[in-house]
Amino acid sequence: MSRGGRCIIRNIGRAERRVLVVEDEPAIGVMCRRALAKVGLEVDVAINSEVAQDMIGKEQYDLLLIDIRTPVMNGTQLYLWLQKNYPRLAQRVIFTTGSVMDEDTMAFIREAGRPYLPKPFNPKELTEVVQSTLKQIEKG
Repeated sequence: MSRGGRCIIRNIGRAERRVLVVEDEPAIGVMCRRALAKVGLEVDVAINSEVAQDMIGKEQYDLLLIDIRTPVMNGTQLYLWLQKNYPRLAQRVIFTTGSVMDEDTMAFIREAGRPYLPKPFNPKELTEVVQSTLKQIEKG
């Protein structure tokens, strides 16, 4: 089912988990949506962090997959906003980045203490890190 440019996939008969993917590259957003839907997750995609802020204010998410480098507001800024406004959700972030060689980006990811997925990644790598992170969240 589609609402306002977002794809919502419902999984009947199972506890629903909702993931927000913050990704400005359409092909990566589609790949994330498809891969995560196949493992029973409900997926919304925001094209930048400003759009994500609006969606976070309206919906509840179990996990956020945030690209560090997005236009308008980058993933670092979104994460800092989450820490201030939604601290519980800030502990449910996985970063994606194509900048694994950038010292500042890697220092930020280390300091945040959140998992990250270097680009390019494939659907299997994506679902593994998402499922692993969701299991860690469940354990508390």
